[in-house]
Amino acid sequence: MSKQVIHTENAPAAIGPYSQAVRAGNTVYLSGQIPLVPATMEIISDDVVEQTTQVFKNLQAVCEAAGGSLQDVVKFNIFMTDLSNFATVNEVMTQFVKEPYPARAAVGVRALPKDVHVEIEGVMVLED
Repeated sequence: MSKQVIHTENAPAAIGPYSQAVRAGNTVYLSGQIPLVPATMEIISDDVVEQTTQVFKNLQAVCEAAGGSLQDVVKFNIFMTDLSNFATVNEVMTQFVKEPYPARAAVGVRALPKDVHVEIEGVMVLED
């Protein structure tokens, strides 16, 4: 099985030693995205709704670069610094992903890179 690195200018460049995504067979592993605006590499704002929206836009761009879409994601892992934002993150997610929803975990963490409120990673499966 070959491994293909996925990269797009429509999502933030990696801020560490990792790829935006890696495809192995028909599975694409999406690195965690934080609310960086690709053009500026700056955090969009401190607002949880705007941050979560930007994260999904970034994930969408990486999915598209890999030949898929957010609807092809089978699992999301969502990391939040404040679990009281759970309902807000859910609301934003439903603007980007429709039923049937992927499997998901939501985890409260002490801190995230660049002091953002949310980071989301995922696994996408494409047609052979």
